[in-house]
Amino acid sequence: MSAASNDLAVPELAPTFRFQWEEVQGCFVILYPEGMVKLSPSAGEIMKRCDGQKSVSQIIADLKTQFPQTELETDVRRFLEEANEHGWIRPKMRISSP
Repeated sequence: MSAASNDLAVPELAPTFRFQWEEVQGCFVILYPEGMVKLSPSAGEIMKRCDGQKSVSQIIADLKTQFPQTELETDVRRFLEEANEHGWIRPKMRISSP
């Protein structure tokens, strides 16, 4: 398990990427200077929650509430690892106090 899919990790969008709904494409996308990545509906739901506020465990719990009949934990972790490998997300940098 990578840092990006650790229960306590708080994923956020990396600064060189932008996540948004693209009306023309009819899906959520990740934009970056060289292009665009179209996301599946489930990937879009996960990325909507990578706001730098929710931990991985909170993202999974939120998705389980919205989609109660779905076993999704493994798929969410797998997507977060892939998104981290692509550089789309990163664990939120924490500033420690002295």
